[in-house]
Amino acid sequence: MLPAERHKAILQLINTKGSMRVKELSQLFDVTEETVRRDLDNLEGDGKIRRSHGGAVRIEEDHSEIPYLQRESEHISEKEAIALEAVRHIAPGDRIVLDASTTAWHVALVLPNIPLTVLTNSLRVSMELASRDKLEVISTGGIVRASSLSYVGPLAEETLNQFHVNKAFLSCKGFHTEYGVSESNALQALVKRKMMDISDKLYLLADHSKMQVRDFTSVASLDEVDALITDAGANPGHLESIRKFNIEIIQA
Repeated sequence: MLPAERHKAILQLINTKGSMRVKELSQLFDVTEETVRRDLDNLEGDGKIRRSHGGAVRIEEDHSEIPYLQRESEHISEKEAIALEAVRHIAPGDRIVLDASTTAWHVALVLPNIPLTVLTNSLRVSMELASRDKLEVISTGGIVRASSLSYVGPLAEETLNQFHVNKAFLSCKGFHTEYGVSESNALQALVKRKMMDISDKLYLLADHSKMQVRDFTSVASLDEVDALITDAGANPGHLESIRKFNIEIIQA
């Protein structure tokens, strides 16, 4: 394969998956890792990708996340109610993971100072919990996304791979009985997918505005969700359809 053809194929892979590691690309194209690094440097120089620790990520143009401060002002009462209900399912000694959603931040606000391990890719969650002496807080690190005040990318995913938690508390942009759980950003979706993979039980935190919504990129199918914590305003018909997937529904 000519270098130009390889560059085109690498770019297509990164744009499709959101990120790729040097080692993966080296194996796929049967070239040395040094050759892959040069390819990625050339693509970055052309403004087509962004280099990251151990690989490269797609440059987002469309389907960008709504800025964090804007999301923080939406459906506040519903998120507060969902957060209060979520902490009722957290016990001393648990190992949990929280994503970088505003709903997860509301969970952090009301999380009691009890012996817990909290793994997160959220800068705001980390800062909120840092002063609670009984909690062990582990931040993933990675590429900082200003729009969500979060860490994403290969380093965040690699860090998550090193851990195992018994409970994940994650939000989403869409929750649909046909299309499953979805996100507006591919990099966030990859991190949330990894969070699901390392957890024993998944609690999805989704207010009624997320119901029967399909956003840009898929994260998981509904049969991977163990429990849905939503607000009192959720449509009863939507909830009845969700129950068919053996998901525990908890209304705050």
